[in-house]
Amino acid sequence: MCGLIRDNLFDGGSIFLHMEWAEKYRPEHLADIVGNSTAVRQMAEWAKTWTFRSKPLLLYGKPGIGKTSSAYALARDMDWEVIELNASDQRTAGVIERIAGAGSTTASLTGSSRKLIVMDEADNLQGTADRGGAKAIIECIKNARQPMILIANDLYGLSPELRLRCEPVQFRAIPARSIAPRLKYICSAEKVACSEGAIHEIAESAAGDVRAAVNMLYASAIGRTSLADDQVHTSQKDERVSIFTLVSAVFSKTPDEELLRLSYDVDDTPENIEQWVEGNVHFIPDAPSVAKAYRSLARADEYIGYTYRRQYHTLWRYATALMLLGVADAAGGRGIHARIMPPERWQKMSTAKKQKAIRYSVLSRLASTMQLPQDTLREKYLETVSLLVEHDPETYAKELMLDADGLNFFLNDRSRAQEIIRGLAKKEREQETEQKKKAKKTKPAEKAEAPPAAEVPPVPPKEPEPPAPETKPEPDPADGPGTRKKPPATQSTLF
Repeated sequence: MCGLIRDNLFDGGSIFLHMEWAEKYRPEHLADIVGNSTAVRQMAEWAKTWTFRSKPLLLYGKPGIGKTSSAYALARDMDWEVIELNASDQRTAGVIERIAGAGSTTASLTGSSRKLIVMDEADNLQGTADRGGAKAIIECIKNARQPMILIANDLYGLSPELRLRCEPVQFRAIPARSIAPRLKYICSAEKVACSEGAIHEIAESAAGDVRAAVNMLYASAIGRTSLADDQVHTSQKDERVSIFTLVSAVFSKTPDEELLRLSYDVDDTPENIEQWVEGNVHFIPDAPSVAKAYRSLARADEYIGYTYRRQYHTLWRYATALMLLGVADAAGGRGIHARIMPPERWQKMSTAKKQKAIRYSVLSRLASTMQLPQDTLREKYLETVSLLVEHDPETYAKELMLDADGLNFFLNDRSRAQEIIRGLAKKEREQETEQKKKAKKTKPAEKAEAPPAAEVPPVPPKEPEPPAPETKPEPDPADGPGTRKKPPATQSTLF
């Protein structure tokens, strides 16, 4: 349900149009944004001090926490016109250059002081529909004469070159205690009496997503003037259980039937659930209980293997029951008194995937610069290039546009790489400040205009002078008799 929907509700013979509350109560100003006060202040400061040399903002974080709403609220506060290009459009190089490219270099036609170019879902540039889009965005940033904001869910879904050209602003998940007052305000505005328990349950179920919380409240309150605790749960047909809730329940005193019900509500496979449970078994305090838990996990793993080999997915039920009930029995309801962590193997896989992406990006840029195939560069010249970068890291980091991760690929010293990148950023800021000072000094001189061309008397053309008589060079006594000295070389004879 998006935008306006028509309800079959009649009052005095008329049909009313009802707008979804997530759109109706979208924040209009930065002061109305729920949470993320640090990010909001950073955006406001960027807008107030924006110049042609300012980097675009890159807002990143999970969906539904106010990134796009903040961009539009900022434009409204600054009286800027908004030009948006999102993932629903085909973001080819031609489209971006025609819409965002032209908008980033031309003035507003509506009388606004500036135009804000908003590139939503910038990390979803993929496939043939978006061919050339990332390169076109970089070209827009280089030539932009208007402020730009890029919005992404995954910071590392963007290319390193694009990240380097933007100023990142992180948006975090909104805590339930910050979501609840917003829900109460909406209930008051809509004249819906909502219990504290219902507000708390919706705020907790949203998992930091304000938009989801408002949508759940809207779905729960349709056709009601009051909302009780039990009415919230029945309206959430698509509610999913978090894996953290399930793992915490396994180590707590949770009935077997409730454990199995939670496992069915988790949007994940038994194989991944097993890895999550196995990754937190070490929280069981005594060794015999740990061994008992591992026996249950090993038996469950056999059933998972049978499932994949025989393609008989009914066996997943046995695997789920063995892993959850067996580990719960071994844990004895003692709970987890530490942070629930994802499986260690996932962290290693994630680190390896990130390193692979960094290696590919750096080698691709370097191979393009040296006009060599990546395989040849890696096999024959990578060691030499690494020595050169280590000898003069600042120059190579600047020329290749490396971030701290890319420079660390050559140096294998993260602290040194970060220090060098910070130093380069500091020098760049100092140069910008120096250029601003020079621009201020030259402004008075530019105001002194030259006299109009019409008032300057024309200069009569000069008559051509007669050619000078040729003179023979005087002979040099050192040359001896009978020799003539060559004429002196002119600029035309040196090249």
